[in-house]
Amino acid sequence: MRNMIRGAVALTLPLVLPAALAAAPAHAGAGPPGAREGWRLVADEPFDRRLDSGRAPWKRDGDGPSSPYHVDMYDNDGAYFDTVGGPAFRERLAEMKTYRQSFRFGERGWLTAELAARDTDGDGRPDRVPTLTSRKGVAHLEEPAHQGGVVIRSTRDLPAEYRVEMTLRGLDFGGQRNGSWDYPDGRINGYSPEGCKTNFPWASGGDFSRPECEWADVRTDSNGFYYMSIMDYRRVAPHNNVFIHAHRKVAMDGYNRYKYTGSGLLYCNPATGEYEPYSAGTGNGVNALFMTDDRRYATMPGTEYLMDSECGFRKGGAIVSAVDMKPELLPEEPYTFAIERRDGAYTMEMSGVFAHVGEATFRYTRAFVQDGEPIWHYNQRPDEYDGRFNADWTWEGPGGTLTDRDTWPAGSAYPDRFMIGDPHMNFYEGKAQVDDVRLYVPR
Repeated sequence: MRNMIRGAVALTLPLVLPAALAAAPAHAGAGPPGAREGWRLVADEPFDRRLDSGRAPWKRDGDGPSSPYHVDMYDNDGAYFDTVGGPAFRERLAEMKTYRQSFRFGERGWLTAELAARDTDGDGRPDRVPTLTSRKGVAHLEEPAHQGGVVIRSTRDLPAEYRVEMTLRGLDFGGQRNGSWDYPDGRINGYSPEGCKTNFPWASGGDFSRPECEWADVRTDSNGFYYMSIMDYRRVAPHNNVFIHAHRKVAMDGYNRYKYTGSGLLYCNPATGEYEPYSAGTGNGVNALFMTDDRRYATMPGTEYLMDSECGFRKGGAIVSAVDMKPELLPEEPYTFAIERRDGAYTMEMSGVFAHVGEATFRYTRAFVQDGEPIWHYNQRPDEYDGRFNADWTWEGPGGTLTDRDTWPAGSAYPDRFMIGDPHMNFYEGKAQVDDVRLYVPR
């Protein structure tokens, strides 16, 4: 279902979807702040209390099965990288150490901050660490180096049905500013101009023996931010980008490609309902991605994308930005992002002032399985899924052959945990201001 609310007029363009799944937009009602029609607020973080990640210790993460952050073969030290990188991967990995911060906050600790950074000079301390602080009722996520990460996540599993939302009051994670990718202060797509910035030491192929500065340049590739994503594992935290791409159920994010002119990205113009080249926008788009079981990439475990927008539905191919934001209007004109799970479907919602249409709300809904396409790892319980989309994924490289067996077997279950921030430890840097993280359940 595609649904745009603009001013007082609602334009509804239905997909082939049962009417029972056409959930009404969650308008703010006449009740208290945060009231949403049909939902009951059960947790709210306005960031009015002091929050300072500098008060939490940095702890070395040694990776491996004993690490509390261990998940699978796509971990930072995972067998996948031994396979595609060969012995050179371990040599490169030994050149850095990972440190992490983790602490709970909010009422009864319902939220958790997860931060990560690297020690690259071997002095036993993380370098250029990210921070999470609160000032004047707003959370500030600051990441001075792309080799770290900072996210806010739910501490516990989300319920069977829920709505989770956040308000964005500031954004500086790339995209054009005043019509340029190159900023007056010398930054390039939001990245500092100092030193080399590459995706080292994680990639899906290539020569892993290269020195760090000869790996792919992230400045001239992309910057970005996750406005709201639902992940399929419990201890959501920064990892390499390959890992993150294997563990998303649904996501609203920015993928801001520096001066990109290729055919792999498109903008939807919601006023005309027509797709436009990426260069027609400002690089501040929001991608609304439902992940499905097909592999998007031949050499890495990213799941394929199902993308609804006012321009229609697309599976795979060019990544579609559903809207183009206007960061220069922040904080006076904030944005709200929400994800709902209800009545056997996920809904992604974005509200604010967007290019071409002004102030508007857009909602996109897909059933857990619709037209034969499942949302990746949608089942929170084993009895919600019968194993029909199970598969084996096989990888080959200098390190041999590796098979990831039973990627979605019968009897499996995957929690819903939300995430806001930058989870990529080899891409993205910048600053963002977040407010009013809220969790609702149906009335």
